[in-house]
Amino acid sequence: MALEIKIPSPGESITEVELASWFVEDGALVTKNQEIGEIESEKATLPLIAVESGQLKILVQEGETVEVGVVVASIDTSVEVSEVPVDTPEVTSSAGKEAHVQAMPPDLKGIKVTPVAKQMMEKEGLSVEDILNGLRKISAADVRQVIQNGSTAKLPERTLIPSREEERKKVSQLRKKISERLVSVKNETAMLTTFNEADMSAIMAIRKKYQEQFVEKYGIKLGFMSFFTKAVTEALRLFPAANSYLDGEEVVSPVYCDIGIAVQTDKGLMVPVIRNAETMSLAQLEQQIADLATRARKARLGIEEMSGGTFTISNGGIYGSMLSTPILNPPQSGILGMHNILERPVAINGKVEIRPMMYIALSYDHRVIDGKDSVGFLKTVKTLLEDPVRLIFGEQAPEQFLLEI
Repeated sequence: MALEIKIPSPGESITEVELASWFVEDGALVTKNQEIGEIESEKATLPLIAVESGQLKILVQEGETVEVGVVVASIDTSVEVSEVPVDTPEVTSSAGKEAHVQAMPPDLKGIKVTPVAKQMMEKEGLSVEDILNGLRKISAADVRQVIQNGSTAKLPERTLIPSREEERKKVSQLRKKISERLVSVKNETAMLTTFNEADMSAIMAIRKKYQEQFVEKYGIKLGFMSFFTKAVTEALRLFPAANSYLDGEEVVSPVYCDIGIAVQTDKGLMVPVIRNAETMSLAQLEQQIADLATRARKARLGIEEMSGGTFTISNGGIYGSMLSTPILNPPQSGILGMHNILERPVAINGKVEIRPMMYIALSYDHRVIDGKDSVGFLKTVKTLLEDPVRLIFGEQAPEQFLLEI
């Protein structure tokens, strides 16, 4: 019996998708619930799942655009599958390929190869010479490593051959949609950016002091993003305009905070959303952020998990960004940009001290958010980050809360 595999609907209003890739070859044996392929739409990437075990017949090739509901493959269930098929490279079946990997010229005998690297080389049929010839340059770190190891082995002389080759690949539907949205933001909003800086000493001290206990209790590390998310939700409560958006001739201001966390993936930038983040503890936020980020990088997020946010946080600091102007995620009116933490000299009570400082940026739609609110919002975020105990008491200092003033 042949079972059809059809293109599932990625969401409302989407009528066609791109068959991004097949994970198995035509004619391969597959098992029930095995991921056999991947489709990509303008909003999300979704897996194709084998509904039963059997032999796969591929009807639509990678890169083709097909309509929702079209049959792209079939599974012959009359073919018995006793175990999960494993794709293992048949290196030993080719004497030439095996010799190519194993043979090593005398002048390369001193070069060490790790087991993982050796396995990769065997899989691709590469020799040590191939790897060395593929290197672009020797870094200072490479030289220092050889000196520290006391190695006298010399790398062989290599001739770099100039290349004028170019690589071309089709723009995915997801990246097309991202491009359209970014251009529309620049053309259709009055976007401005305001900046501030935050002393991260207090948060870093808390993480250092309680990290072990936090991991032991919750099974996850305490990061920076949970503090920022918590600070943002409190600041949005005080400055609701930053949590608003335009809908025709109305300004809509949700009383809840659905915070989007920008995640860079191989498919492009994705923004999964944490619903009702204002109600969550730091531990709950860390767990939600880790789960969403992991599934985003594996392209396993549904459209409902990436839609409906009221505010976004983007962390360019993990890539080394010192300062940036993050672009709005429509229809939202605000986005907070985090950056890398650098030790810088700052004036503290008339003295110069070295502190771990981070520049923070708020990009906002001036049609919805006034300058006063944007500056006040960012200043509140700064205050809460520098004195994180205030996250419990809101805008009040703990002493004010105690004195009821």
